[in-house]
Amino acid sequence: MSEVTATDLYEVTMALSYLREGMQAPATFSLFVRDLPPGRGFLVAAGLAPALDYLSRFRVGGTDVEEFAEALRRPVEDLEPLDGLSFDGQVRAVPEGRLVLAGEPLLEVTAPLPQAQLVETYLLSLLCHQTAVASKAARCVLAAAGRPLVDFSLRRTHGPEAGMQAARLSSLVGFAGTSNVAAATRYGIPAAGTMAHAYIETFASEEQAFRAFARTHPGPVTFLVDTFDTDRGVATAARVLKDLGLGPGCGIRLDSGDLGALARRARTALDEAGLRDVQIIASGGLDEYGIDRLVRKRAPIDVFAVGTKVGTAADAPYLDAAYKLVEYDGRPVMKLSSAKVTAPGPKQVFRGPGLRDVIGLANEEPPEGTVPLLGTVMRGGLRTEPSDTLAAARTRFEADLAAMPDEARRIDRPTAPTPVVSTRLTVLTTAVRHRIEARTGTGQ
Repeated sequence: MSEVTATDLYEVTMALSYLREGMQAPATFSLFVRDLPPGRGFLVAAGLAPALDYLSRFRVGGTDVEEFAEALRRPVEDLEPLDGLSFDGQVRAVPEGRLVLAGEPLLEVTAPLPQAQLVETYLLSLLCHQTAVASKAARCVLAAAGRPLVDFSLRRTHGPEAGMQAARLSSLVGFAGTSNVAAATRYGIPAAGTMAHAYIETFASEEQAFRAFARTHPGPVTFLVDTFDTDRGVATAARVLKDLGLGPGCGIRLDSGDLGALARRARTALDEAGLRDVQIIASGGLDEYGIDRLVRKRAPIDVFAVGTKVGTAADAPYLDAAYKLVEYDGRPVMKLSSAKVTAPGPKQVFRGPGLRDVIGLANEEPPEGTVPLLGTVMRGGLRTEPSDTLAAARTRFEADLAAMPDEARRIDRPTAPTPVVSTRLTVLTTAVRHRIEARTGTGQ
């Protein structure tokens, strides 16, 4: 499948019409999230690097034109104006890892109108999914209150590539490792894993399974102890660890049941066996809500492994995001339809202490005490700087999270900060609205 044809059909029909009408003046589109999902006090901007990679290599080829023609049931020659179309525009964006709020553009594209239109679908798909997953993972970091987290999501994500993204994004917000071997090697993330219940079941007893595993993997091992009876599994693991002289760096994993109660009993059993350095790892349907409950109850869990609910952003699997035209050929434009009004003109977000943000126009001076969030990352279809690193994105995330108000950091019923709109943007919005209403006769 070509990345070019991975788009909605109406992007093709509009781009073709623009070309035939000679409408190739610069257009600016703004990509933003209208409202935060329920249960979110912030979002983590993510997905910029693959978005820039996509734009860098975007070019409509002959095969793409043939596929467009087939989809439209039109002769190939009707679609030939699209042949050779590539992206040579400008992109301004919020750096990956920064926290963003409702209404704030994650990214703005300025390019000849057909180009800017045709890349809409792919950009929305990249940024929305990754921002949703990164935001979910970030809340797990908050809930864990300093305890390490490991990504176990690959087998439950919506496809292998989504699993790769989940591993990278969880590392971006501070996870300690991933079970995903490909992601570990591609992104330099520590790989982590234990064993499955099937492994235990293939042996005559748990003890045989544990001893066999330790023979193959003589370094620190983690035994899965809940295949049959968790308390007996813990006792067996403790006996094998002591017999083999294993301790520091080793662990047991609890994957089902009342994790808090089981962890307390396991901790007591391990301590009584002289294995105070053996860690307890918990998994099994966890996300920030489950982790928060366990931490608040002081469950003696050292590491949390999270998968399904985080890799799919289960409680908020999509964002109410939009990619809207805000300026064409130097003329500010806006949408007036009910509940979906957009503000005109290229934007900038000015960030003050405590994430007191101002959404203003791109060409206005920053209010005192603020810094602009969006920077130019692509010009003339080329990146303006080398690809970002996970470490740099993580540093930005940690700084923004530390500055986030406590009410937005809450796991239960967070309250998100509300950006204010600059005077200049307010004035422009009013003027453009009046202009549209006068032209269309829709004013009151």
